[in-house]
Amino acid sequence: MTATILFVDDEPDLEALILQKFRRQIRDGLLTLMFARDGLEALEALEQNPHVDMVVSDINMPRMDGLSLLAKLQEAEDKKSTIIVSAYGDMSNIRIAMNRGAFDFLTKPIDFADLEATIQKTIGHVEMLREVRRRQIEAERAHASLSRFFSPEIARRLAADVEGGMEVQWRDVATLFTDITGFTSLVESAAPQTLGELLNEYVGGMTEIVFAHEGTVAKIIGDAIQVLFNAPGDQPDYATRAVACAHDLDAWAEDFSARWRAKGVNFGATRIGAHAGPALVGNFGGNRFFDYTAYGDSINIAARLEAANKHLGTRICVSSSVAGAAENFQGRPVGELMLRGRSEPLRAFEPLPRAKFEAPVTTLYSEAFAKMEAGDAAAMPAFAALVGMHADDPLAGFHLKRLLNGAKGIRMQLE
Repeated sequence: MTATILFVDDEPDLEALILQKFRRQIRDGLLTLMFARDGLEALEALEQNPHVDMVVSDINMPRMDGLSLLAKLQEAEDKKSTIIVSAYGDMSNIRIAMNRGAFDFLTKPIDFADLEATIQKTIGHVEMLREVRRRQIEAERAHASLSRFFSPEIARRLAADVEGGMEVQWRDVATLFTDITGFTSLVESAAPQTLGELLNEYVGGMTEIVFAHEGTVAKIIGDAIQVLFNAPGDQPDYATRAVACAHDLDAWAEDFSARWRAKGVNFGATRIGAHAGPALVGNFGGNRFFDYTAYGDSINIAARLEAANKHLGTRICVSSSVAGAAENFQGRPVGELMLRGRSEPLRAFEPLPRAKFEAPVTTLYSEAFAKMEAGDAAAMPAFAALVGMHADDPLAGFHLKRLLNGAKGIRMQLE
C-alpha cells in the first residue's frame, strides 16, 4: 500500500526537511507526500485529492489553525486519521485535539523517529478501517442482492456469510408455485403502461406475503412465482408455513383481482400448487450471477399441482406430503392424481380456510368423497345433490362430471 500523507504547517523549511527525512520511503513507493500552509489550504487540497490517507497538522497557523481544521475534518463523511504536531504541548491542547478526533499528538521540536513510528501506526489504523469498510460494502451489496429473494431477517443473516449459506446441497423443502389464469391473453390485450403497473403491484404484493412467512423467492418468471421453505435456513415447520403462505397469497390475489376488475381489467385467478420433498438447492448462477433456486422431482411435482388446479377448478392444490406435515391442516381430499411423468399416484388436497372447512358443505363433500373412494354407487347422487345446493363448488362439479362419464374411484389422470 502507498500511503498519501498531507502535512499542514506554515513553517517554510518544513517541506524540505520532511522530504529529506522520508526520501527512502518516497523512492520505494511507500509514501506520497503533500503539503499545505494552513487549514483552508489543506481543505482545498483534500477536496481535490480525496484519496489522502492521513493528515499531519500543526496547531498555530494563519487563517485556520490546526484544531479548527481537525473539527472540519471530523464533520466530513470521509474522516481522515489526523496527527496533531505542535510546540504547544500543554494538556489543554492535547485534550481539545483528542476530543475533536485526533488519532495521536506529537510535540515540537519533531522527533523524526517518533514521527515515523506514529505514521506507521496510523497507516496500520487506516488499513484496518479500509478493510472494515470494504467488508461493510460487501455486506451491504450482499444484503441488497439477497433482499430480492429472502425475507429481511434471512437476508441479514445470510449477508454476513453469503457463500456459507448458498452452497448447493440436498434439502427437504416445501415448494409453492403460483400462476395466473389467462395471463397470456391479458398481455396481448392490455396497454403496456397498464400491464407494467399491474404486474409490478402484483409481484410486489405477493413477494411481501412470502417474506412475511419467511419464505424464499426462488424464481419470478412473468406472472409465475416459485417459493421455497426450509431453504436456505432451517425451518422445522416448513410445511405449516407453506400452507399458511398459500392461504394468504390466495386471499391477497383474489382481492387484487377484484380491484383491477373494478377498473375494467380482467385479471384472472391465481393458482397455487405445493409439494414437500427433497431437492437440490443452492446458488446455480456460477461466478458472475446469483441464481438461488432448487431442482428435483419434488419441484416438478409442485409445478404440476399448480397446473392441476385448472382441471380441478380449485385455486390451491397441495400434496399429502404437505397436508400430512402441516400442523392442524384443514382441507378436503381431491383424489389420487396421476401426474404427467409419474408412474405412482399422488394424493392431493385442497386447503380450506377455517370458516369454509367448518361449514356444512365440507362435511357433505367429505361424505360424497368417501362413497366415491369406496366405489359406492351412491357417490353420484351424493355429488349431484351437493352441486344442486352449491353450484359454485367447482371441485364437486368436477367429480360429478367424472362419475357421469363412467369414472370410478378417486384415481384420475390429468393432462
